[in-house]
Amino acid sequence: MRQVTVLGSCGAFPEPGRACSGFAIEWDGFRLVLDLGYATFPRLLARWPDAAVDAVVITHEHPDHCVDLHALFRMRLYGPSGGPRLPLYCPPGVLDRLAGLEPDVDLRTVFDPRPLPGHHQAGPFALTGTLLPHWVDNAGIRLEADGTAIAYSGDAGPTPLLAGLGRDADLFIVEATDRPGERERPDRNLMTAAEAGLWARRAHARRLMLTHFWPGNDRTAALQAAGTTFPGEILIADEDLTIPLGRPARGSA
Repeated sequence: MRQVTVLGSCGAFPEPGRACSGFAIEWDGFRLVLDLGYATFPRLLARWPDAAVDAVVITHEHPDHCVDLHALFRMRLYGPSGGPRLPLYCPPGVLDRLAGLEPDVDLRTVFDPRPLPGHHQAGPFALTGTLLPHWVDNAGIRLEADGTAIAYSGDAGPTPLLAGLGRDADLFIVEATDRPGERERPDRNLMTAAEAGLWARRAHARRLMLTHFWPGNDRTAALQAAGTTFPGEILIADEDLTIPLGRPARGSA
């Protein structure tokens, strides 16, 4: 089984019935979590009740992308799972931010931090983290395995680096925050749906998934705006949506 499931799709804070940024990726039995924002951990448990993940990747330290990592930490620390430390790929600020929630317990008792940006091997994936413009260090993520690439912008302002990050990706997950007044800001740290489509087109991505919607925004309007700049398939990140990836492994169901 090779697929990505949306755990959460909101930016800033979750709308009713939704969650903030998070994705669960399965690849031939390997389980990887990409961001764990507000309200994503219960959705992760609904999919994998034992929270038996093999790796976690966090793009940056803003809580709408990382705060539920602390819930996973507590389940690993106090629950029955035990086992070796969990590889955690993230910029240093993520651990610093979460340590403030519980300074008397060392997060490294559960997690084995691997620094981003940088290059790593995470199970079957060649993982590349690329520093993208945001208010804090944000690592755009590219995962490659068996000829398939998945890319994720995290949060980012418009930059040519996005074209390289999502180059020929099977699925390019791009934030389309459309925060009111975003285009008029002198320093850009977020994008619009039309800009997400533009960079996906320049990357020659096969499919674009829009995510990180500002609460209250019209997602259908975002889809239409992205369609003016991206000619390929466009998906809206809705909670529990599952998308197949690449080609099935030989002999797999």
